[in-house]
Amino acid sequence: MIIQYLQIMFPQNNNYTILKAINVSKVYQLPAGDSVVLKNINFSVKRGEFVSIVGPSGSGKSTLLNIIGALDRPSMGKIFLKNLDIFSLSDRKIAKMRNKMIGFIFQSYNLINRTTVLSNVEIPAIIAGMDGHEVRERALRLLKILGIKEKASLKPLSLSGGQQQRVAIARALMNNPAIILADEPTGNLDTKTGAEVFRLLKMISSKYNRTIVMVTHNPELAKDTDKTIYVRDGRIEKEIIN
Repeated sequence: MIIQYLQIMFPQNNNYTILKAINVSKVYQLPAGDSVVLKNINFSVKRGEFVSIVGPSGSGKSTLLNIIGALDRPSMGKIFLKNLDIFSLSDRKIAKMRNKMIGFIFQSYNLINRTTVLSNVEIPAIIAGMDGHEVRERALRLLKILGIKEKASLKPLSLSGGQQQRVAIARALMNNPAIILADEPTGNLDTKTGAEVFRLLKMISSKYNRTIVMVTHNPELAKDTDKTIYVRDGRIEKEIIN
């Protein structure tokens, strides 16, 4: 039953370019002068690829991820998601697109601690206007798939770090997004738990054809993704197929 549900929720399609960045630059205007964070970034990601973005602190990795996720606008350039020029949309339409097409996983989980695990997972679907019964059923099935259904009625702070990150992964998958963006998803976890979370992400990508773009400081994790994009001083230094 669970496998059938995943096959429906995450259908296997032929590979195609799902994400493309074209000449993306980001410049912050500061009193002391312009701060150039990204310079002419160009890359593409195919459906089902697990791509890592690595580079030293201050290289522009998180800024790039924020622009891909439409949390920030580029100063120049374009981002296409499923052939949609996302920054050609109004702010209101960008918000709707982001809710339905992009799943986010953060280093600090970003869960709402005053409500239950189940309610946290349901939030994206409620915002999208999904039917209440379908929301509850989907959320419970995702929690079961991720091995934490028995935690559904608990508050996030009563869970371990690894369990909280599984809740965040379930939330990211809730609206069956076109792409999942993960910003240091193992950064707050110990080595063993971080490896378990990474294996879970890799399984979601490889087995169910989910597209994941992950920022990480961990070179060992990066080498175990499909492709690694190395960023330095706001530019793409190189891309390596692993």
